[in-house]
Amino acid sequence: MDAKDWEKKLSSEGFHTTYVWQDGPNTFYPDHTHSTATAHIILEGEMTVTSEGKTQTFTVGDRFDVPAHTVHSARMGPQGCRYLIGEK
Repeated sequence: MDAKDWEKKLSSEGFHTTYVWQDGPNTFYPDHTHSTATAHIILEGEMTVTSEGKTQTFTVGDRFDVPAHTVHSARMGPQGCRYLIGEK
């Protein structure tokens, strides 16, 4: 699916806000939370996320969701990462 298809899918799942975000190579976000549930779809590059004691790397086409108020951190890959975010 392309970004437009993902936006439609997220909207149908109740994600009222969607936008594309891009981070440079090896950008790191330390432990943090969001006040809303979020969905992330990788469009380019990769992102490694640590949440609830588990670390996983996501690449192009992968989706991962983070429940509201869940502590997590993220590190972008060596080429950076461009991704679609949905917020409920």
